[in-house]
Amino acid sequence: MDAIDVIRAKRDGGELTPEQIDWAVQAYTGGEIAEEQMSSLAMAILLNGMTRPEVSRWTQAMIDSGERMDWSALERPTTDKHSTGGVGDKITLPLAPTVAACGAAVPQLSGRGLGHTGGTLDKLESIPGWRASLSTAEMLDVLRETGAVVCAAGGNLAPADRKLYALRDVTGTVESIPLIASSIMSKKIAEGTGALVLDVKVGNGAFMKTLPDARELAETMVAIGTDHGLRTVALLTAMDRPLGNAVGNAVEVAESIEVLSGGGPSDIIELTIALAREMLTAAGLTAAKDPADALRDGSAMDVWQRMISAQGGDPRAPLPVARESYELTAPASGILTRLDAFGVGVAAWRLGAGRARKEDPVSFGAGVICHARPGDKLVAGQPLLSLYADDMSRFPRALEALEGAIEIVEDGTPDLHPLIIDRIS
Repeated sequence: MDAIDVIRAKRDGGELTPEQIDWAVQAYTGGEIAEEQMSSLAMAILLNGMTRPEVSRWTQAMIDSGERMDWSALERPTTDKHSTGGVGDKITLPLAPTVAACGAAVPQLSGRGLGHTGGTLDKLESIPGWRASLSTAEMLDVLRETGAVVCAAGGNLAPADRKLYALRDVTGTVESIPLIASSIMSKKIAEGTGALVLDVKVGNGAFMKTLPDARELAETMVAIGTDHGLRTVALLTAMDRPLGNAVGNAVEVAESIEVLSGGGPSDIIELTIALAREMLTAAGLTAAKDPADALRDGSAMDVWQRMISAQGGDPRAPLPVARESYELTAPASGILTRLDAFGVGVAAWRLGAGRARKEDPVSFGAGVICHARPGDKLVAGQPLLSLYADDMSRFPRALEALEGAIEIVEDGTPDLHPLIIDRIS
């Protein structure tokens, strides 16, 4: 094989052969293909796309670059959820213990936040003592003990994807839907779960801003899962306003605990239950306990406490609190017709809740609490947002991010997506 021949084939709109794909991924992972050559191939894929057989084979090649996890020793069926990320997206926290309380095992490998989107591991690490890094044997022990585990992916899981993602990040090829889909699905298939539910976000706070793009990504990932024998379904869900009221790390953990306690924001409850039902159905547990009952009767909370404890955390310890706060009030009376998810996410990031580079630290107490939702009637001067940071110097830039993100009109109706837009299987 020759790298230039592979690049030319895709540059000219051709379909790569299985042998070309296998060789390209293996050779790049092993250092035989230069960075600039893989950059050219990634750009050719961005511009010309991939067929379904190409994407499935590319995904398989990335899976084959590392290990594949096996949960056959468990007595429960396994099921997992992946979200494409958003603002206030804390759903994994109440979801994993809820599904476990209904009889499934949830081996959830999660990531960290970057930019305006939050990361599940960052949120959980705000719990004193909780640790994200577990060996496969430790994951199995936690699953047997509690039914759910949330942790970081090991370095041997689809290493080709890790190397390729870093390259895409600096070459303007992150937006390629075939490469996004294969990146996500290679890790999820290698994770070894028996069923997968995808939460594909749509809106200005999501990676996919438009419904057609989100639908294409969801359909591509469902096709990859199907081609690899993984029961896969996707929900398209709204990210044109923040999910819930809390955006940050510890503040999102606190809101998740409210949901597990039988309360919390209605959108978090609705999406948690909808995704949980999809996960249980995909796992074949159609006669299982209903997730809404698991939230109401405290059984989901019981799993949460055992899961956190099993990973070294103290579920009853006080959560970190930021040293400084700032209250943003409604500038006028009227209807709140827009609370821009992207603006709120950037504000939380600038307050210290997120990071610009993967190696940056985060402030566990930093974030934003929304006191109103689109559609609410406001009176001038009432609290609208509370901002939290460890350093007061962060507030001005966070407030800049909110300029134009809030719209209050005398009489109007928000133009928003429904929370759950569509289902793709």
